[in-house]
Amino acid sequence: MSSNSDDDSQQRFALGFLFALIALIVSAVIGTVVYQRVLKAPETEVVAVAVVPATVEIDEALVRVDNGVVKFYFATGKADVAIGGNEALADVVRGVTNGKRARISGFHDATGDAAANAELAKQRAQAVQATLLSLGVKEEVIELRKPEQTLAGGSNAEARRVEVVLID
Repeated sequence: MSSNSDDDSQQRFALGFLFALIALIVSAVIGTVVYQRVLKAPETEVVAVAVVPATVEIDEALVRVDNGVVKFYFATGKADVAIGGNEALADVVRGVTNGKRARISGFHDATGDAAANAELAKQRAQAVQATLLSLGVKEEVIELRKPEQTLAGGSNAEARRVEVVLID
């Protein structure tokens, strides 16, 4: 009788060990899948509006919407509109359709050649204007303001921006 009891005990131990091993393997597989899909997802091109804290120094084209103001940030020396600009301007297009006007303001900093900075700010504002025109906004409802010199609040990217707002 004792030998029967020992065999049952060994079988229970073997089955318990087998179930524990299977559970460990299943959890390892699930953990790997979750890690690969969620935590270590490959970076993809962002088409939505990017949200960047104002204190972060950036040197690439991007766009964000801040309290109804569409802000386009530009790479140093460039006037290329960021990917996602059309989506960011959707509310502006709706506002213009409902009888409002769009005001485009370009900004630049005080470093370097002032005339070159103002010209680049103008080109950036015109690039944003061209984007609005391509979205069907009529030129007569777009107001381009003369580029303004600004003191960047700790970030040169703040000086390399164009803002679009709706006005009555």
